[in-house]
Amino acid sequence: MSYQYLLVSKQDGIGLITINRPEQRNALNREAWAEIKQAVGELGQDETVQVLVITGAGDKAFVAGADVKALRERSMLETLAGEYHRVLMDIEELDKPVIAAVNGFCLGGGCELAMACDLRIASENAKFGQPELNLGIMPGAGGTQRLPRLVGLAKAKELILTGEIIDAQEAWRIGLVNRVVPAGELMSTVREIAQTIMKKGPVAVRMVKRMMRLGTEVDLRTAINIEILGQTVIFGTEDRLEGLNAFLEKRNPRYQGK
Repeated sequence: MSYQYLLVSKQDGIGLITINRPEQRNALNREAWAEIKQAVGELGQDETVQVLVITGAGDKAFVAGADVKALRERSMLETLAGEYHRVLMDIEELDKPVIAAVNGFCLGGGCELAMACDLRIASENAKFGQPELNLGIMPGAGGTQRLPRLVGLAKAKELILTGEIIDAQEAWRIGLVNRVVPAGELMSTVREIAQTIMKKGPVAVRMVKRMMRLGTEVDLRTAINIEILGQTVIFGTEDRLEGLNAFLEKRNPRYQGK
């Protein structure tokens, strides 16, 4: 499929989605959201892709938020449809790890997009925030729910109610991002992390992501039972035997994803 607002590529097991509206600081309109959903679906089904990376074109913005003109034209019924939520749930529920390479402004819907990813690696010039209240609206793509889960309820309330924009180091300090790196090293660092993940057993990687997501939605006892079921499935795989045998034989494992 051809894309108007995205650049989509894959190389060495990594699927790369680049939001390509640099003149608008990669602000997301409805069409861009739909293209993200399509690209995530296609790369998710591609057996040659093991890790997805999402970033923004240029060096100024990951995603600076929603397209304000599009927001002005959006109806109540369109909001109720929750189309943006479905895109982010697709990312969150994807069996493959998804890394956000945050290369600049990461505001509003951009911050919500990054929070739906499994890992967030930020360049040192990145800025984060949920400033929607300044426009008389509220975070509408999961910000009121995912931000408290990442940084705690009190800090999330502070960031949303004040609309404060924080730098990458503060985002790292409060747990919003995993790492902060020099701007020139962002993509190489992200590729290195992706390659590290790809050396693991792919079935176990998929299972871990699923178990951790499901476990955070239930009480601890239920979550432990979910983990037991996941581990039981893993112990019936060929990859489990390959990983253990490789360790005992002091060689690199050759996983088949089975």
